[in-house]
Amino acid sequence: MNFLNPMLLCDFYKISHRMQYPEKTEFVYSTWTPRASRKANINKIVAFGAQGFIKKYLIDWFNENFFNADINQIIDDYRTIITESLGDTNPNIDHILRLHKLGYLPLLIMGVPEGMLVPVRVPILTICNTHKDFYWLTNYIETLMSSELWMPTTSATIAYQYRKILKSYAKKTDSEILVYIQGHDFSMRGMGSLDTAMLSGAGHLLSFMGTDSIPAIQYLKQYYMPKDKLPVGVSVPATEHSVECSNIELIRHNQNVSQLEAEKIYFKRLITELYPEGIISIVSDSFDFWGVIDKVIPELKNEIMARDGKVVIRADSGDPVKILCGDEESLDPTIKKGLIESLWDIFGGTVSKEGYKVLDVHIGAIYGDAITIERCESICNILEQKGFASSNVVYGIGSFSYQYNTRDTFGFALKSTLCVVDGKEQAIYKDPKTDDGIKKSQRGAVIVYQNVDGTIKYKDNNDGVTFREAIVSSEENLLRPIFSNGKLLVDDSLTKIRKRLNMAEED
Repeated sequence: MNFLNPMLLCDFYKISHRMQYPEKTEFVYSTWTPRASRKANINKIVAFGAQGFIKKYLIDWFNENFFNADINQIIDDYRTIITESLGDTNPNIDHILRLHKLGYLPLLIMGVPEGMLVPVRVPILTICNTHKDFYWLTNYIETLMSSELWMPTTSATIAYQYRKILKSYAKKTDSEILVYIQGHDFSMRGMGSLDTAMLSGAGHLLSFMGTDSIPAIQYLKQYYMPKDKLPVGVSVPATEHSVECSNIELIRHNQNVSQLEAEKIYFKRLITELYPEGIISIVSDSFDFWGVIDKVIPELKNEIMARDGKVVIRADSGDPVKILCGDEESLDPTIKKGLIESLWDIFGGTVSKEGYKVLDVHIGAIYGDAITIERCESICNILEQKGFASSNVVYGIGSFSYQYNTRDTFGFALKSTLCVVDGKEQAIYKDPKTDDGIKKSQRGAVIVYQNVDGTIKYKDNNDGVTFREAIVSSEENLLRPIFSNGKLLVDDSLTKIRKRLNMAEED
């Protein structure tokens, strides 16, 4: 028996809610909504993650570990946890037996198409039970749903913000063709778990192709593109500090040369022997970054220019804005110019039709540490002011951007807004007087629609929307049925979702 019993994938307080609903409750209807944005300049959310969640948990996990599992083991496991932790020596199990006998999850989930941009405070999903005996199930799975859904949507939204910035500067300074590889996911090692890295990394890959998070590609291949053969993500050979330090120290001692001379020998081997063609990214700051830029790179200019490919210089410590764009307060001329201008002085390049300098195709730069949305925009802005195209830099987006968030970053919550008791529909809502308005929910059943001006809005019971209207497909309602009674109803490919996000961006 898997120790993660599906009937225990919840908070403890969910166990008792079944008895607390009004007598003769038949249906409970809830909405999943981003209620607020705590990120500057972000007021729209990229809907993403529901399809993967449904396939992984509501279908595969429940079928394998509940409906097709030994009910006696499920009950024993349930009773043990409830008795040990809640002190109930004879917990009610009838509802579990009935659900197991039914053989599927009697739920209807409706959601906006994944990849759609949805304004804050507009519901992304709705969920309700489809069988009167299982009214308790709607919000029973809230904990599982919430824990699995907020991360992919949040990371997809943050990645999209990076892309918006890079695209806007690319339009002004150069071609947009490189934008999709300018944001590179470096976050996996700093994420909270392997599952978190997969969910977040998948969200990143809606907006970019560049990633070092291999499991995110595997996740998307399994849940979002079983028949789609297009590439999910791309990367390049790259070094790390253990490689650089071990080589340099051995060369320095064995050949009795200076540290910079050892770096030169090491770099030369990389670009002429190990990677004589193609892209190679070389971390260059294990010891003396500016010494590498001042002395090593110029002395290897001929070898670099002779390659059929690009040598990418990776800075990995310090203030990324100053390293890339220059530090005006420095007395050192190279530091004052910064990496991009220094590489231009060494290698030259071309000028885009917009009039901005683009480094020679044999040389490039990536920064993989301490990048934030604000720093990304600052770097692009300063480069533009200095006459350089934004395409000269690739950004390694790490766990600070993708892990340093919570469910509250966009205020996600699954809240009940309607119940049916003894055949009568009752709109419900919450509106705490002690709150600042963020926690105020919709009231009653909800329809999400596109207004005549193109904006996405919702209607609820205040606008006369009924339960029956909200749970059926309609041309007006952007919330479409995606899961019903154990079956997946929508199986969108990654390609389709990316295209949807691109179209939303253009609109």
